[in-house]
Amino acid sequence: MIKTFHVFSAAVVAAGTAAALTFGLGSFSEAYADNTYTIAGVGKHGSPWFVRHFKGVAKGAEENGMSAVYAVPQNPTPEEQLKVVQDYVDQGVNALLVVPNNAESLEGVFEQARAKGIAVVTQESQGQKNADYDVELLDNTKFGELMIDDLVKNAAQKKGSYAIFVGSLTVPAHNMWADAAVARQKQAYPDLKFIDKFPVSEDRNASRQTALSLIDQYPDLLGIICTGSEGAPGVSMALREKSLDTSKFVLIGVTTPNVARKTLKDGYMTEAVLWDPAEAARVQAYVAKLVLDGKSDEIKEGFEVPGFGKPEIRGRDLIFNIPLVITKENVDKYHF
Repeated sequence: MIKTFHVFSAAVVAAGTAAALTFGLGSFSEAYADNTYTIAGVGKHGSPWFVRHFKGVAKGAEENGMSAVYAVPQNPTPEEQLKVVQDYVDQGVNALLVVPNNAESLEGVFEQARAKGIAVVTQESQGQKNADYDVELLDNTKFGELMIDDLVKNAAQKKGSYAIFVGSLTVPAHNMWADAAVARQKQAYPDLKFIDKFPVSEDRNASRQTALSLIDQYPDLLGIICTGSEGAPGVSMALREKSLDTSKFVLIGVTTPNVARKTLKDGYMTEAVLWDPAEAARVQAYVAKLVLDGKSDEIKEGFEVPGFGKPEIRGRDLIFNIPLVITKENVDKYHF
């Protein structure tokens, strides 16, 4: 029994019980079955995002004839996540499916794991040292291009100004998406004017205040793209305050369906764009099974994961292009 971490068995997740959804404690040994592999999923914290990842680990285990356990640290720090992973290595699971909080802090324990024959498959951690593979459901360039394409697609006018909100000017993914969007705009939509990148998108109130300022300063402002999770909720607050005609303003934001639901339905957000952590976990499980079965040599050019297509293979990184676009029409299909 693991005493200090939130732990669940795949059977509990599949049943969809309240205990699973509220991250209640369960027995590590419950998940084991004779003559099968046991995979251990590890998230960053107990948010709905990682409940969703948790469910994907369970589904991936079921699809591949394995058992599963899942844990998140009680405190969302790299040090606490390291303890969770170390505990699973010590317990002797067969595979680790981890979303690292800090890639560098896990290098040592991943090295230990692989030395013991434990497969290590990460997600959201490209170039992860000492992992067998890292799985990404987004191609950063294509994701940025999608956001600007959808802004233009939904804009009433195809000429005007737009801005991009990022978490900071040093967040790699946010700025890769933003730069790809701008490059695509300059090539495909020359009638648009890019104002700037604003490092406010992890602060809801800063996003709101910046949006209010831009609305006043740029009468031709036709939309804002937000790459950080608090950006679009903040901008939607500004749109409400200004009582803008939402049919003439496009807001595209990286945020979750639960956060976006009301603003999408009210028209103050056009799209939420992201990836599905449950689908990422299913791919992690599939890849882990190949590693455990000694079939890593199958992961080469032309490799395909059933139902997910063929990734671009960059070293040990498997890059898919499976964005999830949430609108008012489909938001009620998703709950995370």
